[in-house]
This record gives sequence, structure tokens and C-alpha cells, in this order.
Amino acid sequence: MAKLNWGMVGGGEGSQIGPAHRLGAGLDGHFGFVAGALDHDHKAGRAYARKLGIAEDRAYGDWREMLDGEVARDDRVDLVTVATPNATHFEITMAFLGAGFHVLCEKPMTMTVEEGEEIVKLARSAGRICAVNYGYTGYALVRHMAAMVARGDLGKVRVVVAEFAHGHHADAADADNPRVRWRYDPAQAGVSAQFADCGIHALHMASFVTGQEVEKLSADFASTIPSRSLEDDAMVNFRMTGGAVGRLWTSSVAVGRMHGLTLQVFGEKGGLRWAQEQPNQLYWSPTGGRVQVIERGEAGLSPAADRASRVTIGHAEGMPLAFANIYADLAEVIRAGKEDRAPDPAAMLYPKAEDGLRSMAAVHGAVASARQNGAWVDARPPMFRLSVSGRD
Repeated sequence: MAKLNWGMVGGGEGSQIGPAHRLGAGLDGHFGFVAGALDHDHKAGRAYARKLGIAEDRAYGDWREMLDGEVARDDRVDLVTVATPNATHFEITMAFLGAGFHVLCEKPMTMTVEEGEEIVKLARSAGRICAVNYGYTGYALVRHMAAMVARGDLGKVRVVVAEFAHGHHADAADADNPRVRWRYDPAQAGVSAQFADCGIHALHMASFVTGQEVEKLSADFASTIPSRSLEDDAMVNFRMTGGAVGRLWTSSVAVGRMHGLTLQVFGEKGGLRWAQEQPNQLYWSPTGGRVQVIERGEAGLSPAADRASRVTIGHAEGMPLAFANIYADLAEVIRAGKEDRAPDPAAMLYPKAEDGLRSMAAVHGAVASARQNGAWVDARPPMFRLSVSGRD
């Protein structure tokens, strides 16, 4: 089967996220990396693209040059990944969607709720995919958690506890480190730092696993390092459309925590616990029973987990393979469109623009709540507030 053409904006040499995308996109042979505008420095971006094997005429200086160049080609890219600073996501994503390209955008998808609604509307009207890189939902056992909830193993979900806490920004002396400083600068990061950067991963995972959306929330933000304009620690309480109660803690000053993305789901019939740093094990505690360890790759898992599992049981699978599952989903949906057929339903698990919009509404809702000393606020995007179920 011929490879789909893939291009990338951002993610250049030294990028934190670029290598994970390139590994994920290339793992299964679904995509060929054929075009890129990889750096804000045009010369450096072109040089790095050539180093990665991109042809001279598709090693672009910036995203506008890439857009113009790809639109004019018969072999144009099928999917564009946007991995640039937060404040640029909206303009680049809108431009490529408007020109008829499918897009995978890094999170947060936009800086404002209004921008998010524009992207959702454009993607729908153009009939294009706009995915958002909540890549941790690509883990096999996260998908198995969602399958267990959906088939009723837990009964009614009562409580969700999500965390994404690390300590990598705990040193106040790091204030001028450019890789740290921009995250707490409202001009570059927007209205929120830690919650918009990490907390929304945990919040999206809570919705992905439970099948419920966040309806309202109450937040407490803190800037524990006084020089920071934006929060480096946040606690968010939330209520979901299906009645679940949620608790979320996210922090960048939790010294000793490395990555810290965990999810616990408690229902009438039992509870689940999963941690991204130990992604091969899922702990299942049936009510009145003993704790069971579910291993990734073992027999009898859900079809969604089997589809997302790459290597035999006992061998570690990490973040690039989770990203690869998102890319595999997108490849299946893109190919289905080309072949005028329905995609594999399991491929529709990829995070969508609607998810990015809900996250941005939650971010702005949490900021508003924190400013009002934790007042409860509506966390839904305005365009979804008329939905009875809370899901569009």
C-alpha cells in the first residue's frame, strides 16, 4: 500500500516534541515524511529538513512558503502536523484547513475559545480532519480503560481523579531559561501555564475514558514562584455530564515527580488506576474483590487495546508508540476518505478539534474560576451548551 504524504510545521532540531511525532508518523509505514517548515530560522529549518531526507524543493523556510508550495503540487501532503508555539496554532491550522489539508495540531489547539469554535466550524464545513495531539490516549491500556467503562464493567462512574504533576520547573533560578520562561509568559502561553500545558492532557483523558464531558468546574491556581505571571500549580474540581465527580491536580513544581500523568476511575462495581510512567499495567479493583493487574498485550483485552498494542507482552511501549496509534487512526480515516468507504470504527478514537475546543473552554473557565476564588463556572464551549447530553 502506497504511503500517504506527511509534512510538519515546527518540530525542528532541538524540539522537545518533534522527534516523537516523526517516530510516531513513520512507525507503521503509513506516512512518508516529504515536506517541512521546521524552524522559525529559515536557513536552519531548511538545513534540518534536508538532513532528515526531505527534498530540496520541499524543505521550506516557513509555513506560508510550505502552504503555497504544497497547494501547487499533485503529490501534495495528505496530513500536516502543526508543532509550533501555542500562539501560532490557530493561524497555521486555519490556513491549511482552508486550503483543503488534513491537520494534526499540537495542544492547546488555540489561545481562545472563539478561535477554537472557528476551527471546529471550518473543519466541518471543509470536510477535513482536524485532530489535536492528546497523544497519551493512544496508549493501549488507556483505550482498554475506555472500553471497560463503555461495556459497563465499572457500572456507573462515580469519581475520576486525574493528575499531571512534575517538578521540572521548580528551580526559581531557571526563570531566564528560554525553554521554561515562555511557558509562564501570557504573550506566548495565553491565559494559563501549567493547566493549559499539562492539566488539559489529564482532563481530556478523564473524558476519553469515561465518555463524559466536563460540564462545570471550580479552580484554584497558584504561582509558587513569585516572578511568574501564570500558575505553576493548579487544583481543579469538576462535574461531568454523566454525573461523575472529578478532581484534577497539575503542577510543575512537584519536586521528585518526573512526568506524573495518572488516572483513576471509581465506579459502582470497581475502580481502575493507570500511570503513564508504567503504561504496561492497569490496576483493576472489582468491588469486594482482590486487585488485579491487567498487562498490556495479554489475551482477552478489548479490540481497541489489541489494535493499539505493538510488541509482545512484557516489553515496554512508550510515548512514540502511543503517538503512532494516533497517526495510524488518522491514516485509516484519510485512506477511507480516498477510497470512499467507512473507516474502521476503532480509528475514530483519535482526538478531534471538538476535544481541543472543549479543553480551551475548560482553560478559560478555570482561569475565571480561580480569579473568583474558586467559584463554579460553566466549562462548556458556547456552541455546545445547547446539547442536552453535553456531547456534540
